[in-house]
Amino acid sequence: MMSGSEILDFHAARALLEWQLELGADEPVGEVPVNRYGLAAEAPKVARAEAAPPPSAAPVVQGLDPVQVAKNTAAGAATLEALAEVQSHYDHCDLKKGARNFVFADGNPQARLMIIGEAPGRDEDMEGRPFVGRAGQLLDRMFAAIGLSRTAPSAEAAFYITNVMPWRPPGNRDPEPLEIAMMLPFLARHVELADPDVIVLMGNTPCAAALGARGILRLRGKWTEAFGRPTMPMTHPAYLLRTPAAKREAWADLLEVKARLEGKP
Repeated sequence: MMSGSEILDFHAARALLEWQLELGADEPVGEVPVNRYGLAAEAPKVARAEAAPPPSAAPVVQGLDPVQVAKNTAAGAATLEALAEVQSHYDHCDLKKGARNFVFADGNPQARLMIIGEAPGRDEDMEGRPFVGRAGQLLDRMFAAIGLSRTAPSAEAAFYITNVMPWRPPGNRDPEPLEIAMMLPFLARHVELADPDVIVLMGNTPCAAALGARGILRLRGKWTEAFGRPTMPMTHPAYLLRTPAAKREAWADLLEVKARLEGKP
């Protein structure tokens, strides 16, 4: 037990709780163990009929190639809304089982710039939108500095943003190669339907998915091509929060993106 002088104040307690949440501790544990076998059984719950998945969302069948299922499913989506629907019903990726929300995209889908990130974090998983935590707030400020916003109604002044993975990996671990491979057909169709002029790959996971390469510190700042479009790899805002000195290079990359959107060499 803490003495009176050792009791945490509000701000310290909140910081400790947020730190524990970031580590993945999301269930309360009491000081006394509980024998759950001795608890009274809960009253049976009324079963609710679940909505049938859309016809294009194939059920899980043992021995079926999940990547080929993803390709077939994504190819059948004619709109972004349809793509979100069929991807949310894709049941071959185990990340779906541990996630709170399906995180599809945010921003203006008509935007000339499409940003592709890695995967939802805790805040994104809770809210159901990409890049809403501290890294997302920094990303918004970064692109605001070159005149772009996810809320802008104009395609010229907006950006559109998604992730390779629509479900949060446990403990914010890196997605595994098979998980990336399963989501790549959905991502490729996403780019095709949004039809941006320029793509920004934020971090290693989107570079692995779109370019088949890792090493973002080596890749960043150099124009390449992904999904048939000019593409700029950039360091993830989470890295910039940990390494403020890298913001200078990120600013140079932002200016490159701005120049390309303005048609300047």
